[in-house]
Formats: sequence, structure tokens, C-alpha cells
Amino acid sequence: MADTDAHPITVAIERRIDPTRTAEATSWMQAGTDLATAFPGFLGSGWVRAGEDSDLWYMLYRFRDITTLEEWESSTQRQWWLDSGRPFAHEERSERRTGIEGWFDAPHGSILEAATVTEAGTQPIQQPVPAAPPRWKQAVTIWVGFFPTNLAASWLLGFVPGFAEIPLVLRVLATTLMLTPVMTYAVLPWVTRMLQPWLQRPRRSRKATS
Repeated sequence: MADTDAHPITVAIERRIDPTRTAEATSWMQAGTDLATAFPGFLGSGWVRAGEDSDLWYMLYRFRDITTLEEWESSTQRQWWLDSGRPFAHEERSERRTGIEGWFDAPHGSILEAATVTEAGTQPIQQPVPAAPPRWKQAVTIWVGFFPTNLAASWLLGFVPGFAEIPLVLRVLATTLMLTPVMTYAVLPWVTRMLQPWLQRPRRSRKATS
């Protein structure tokens, strides 16, 4: 089994939407989300517009692994959904991401569409999409998660009989094999959530500080 088979897969799809059928396209996007929700391994989805007047829409959805993703993508339900949107939605590009890609990068666009249910039906909510934080903040965030995790692992492994006598290369190999999934699925997602206000804090211009 390939390494990507065991990791969550995020799919980003760029589509051009007929601007005269925006309301219909919004309902269509929501219908696709509702269909995907019923499939095993579904982890979430959403869509982003490049701007209020743009015809470019970006849809993202995430599945537990490649197997569950392909079950959704090859399903008759998804094919029916795609066919129903062909008159106004045209796919331009599709991209798959695995691992820690996209943790810090915000989707390209300025309007985030979400669904809310009112008496008039399902309506879109428009919210600003934050820019990706500076690289140095990303580096600090990774270090904040890695340092205590590595420190705790080193301390705990010190109690394992004979571990200190194992060759250095094998010790490092064992440590990284243990810490990589811990960092990927637990520590780094938690740290980024805790530091989100700092990561997304707007940069102060030089004029404002002078």
C-alpha cells in the first residue's frame, strides 16, 4: 500500500460558474456536500469564491484515505450530482493534497461560503478568508509543538532498558517513527488552533509604527 493511502486526502477543485446562476450554484454546492457527508471516511468540505464578482469557485473536501475518497469519487451519487451541475459549472483544475500541506495556507479567494438555515431556506454566509501567516510564524509554531514533544519522548525513552545502548541512527529512526504521527495528527493541529489569533494577526505597516 502506498504511503498516501494511509493519510487523509484533501481535494481542491477549481470551477467556473455561470454568474447569472449563482443562487442555483450555491444550492448545488451544498447538495454535493450533503451527499458526500453520507459516505464513510468523509472529514469535511467547503467552498471559496475568488471574489463577489468572480466566476471562479474553489471547492474543497477531505476524506480519511485514498480508498474512501475513491469510493466517493466513483459513486453514482457523485456522478448524478456532477451531471446536474454541468449546465452552469465547468471544472478547470483539480488537485489532491496529503500530509501537512495546507495547514497554514489559506485558500485563494476573498469570500468564504458557508450554509445557514433560515425560514427562507439555506442561505450563504460571506466571511473574509485570512491570508497565510508569515513563514517565520509558521516555523515558530512548528518548533513550539516539536520541542516539548521531543523532550517528553526523550525523557520517557530514557526509562526503556537498553535504549541508550542502541546505535544512534536506530534511536533516531525509532524516535522519528513514533513522533511523526503524533506531530501530524495531534500536536501540530492543536498548536495551530491555540496560536490562531497570533498567526492571523494583521501585520502592522511601517507607517503606523513610525
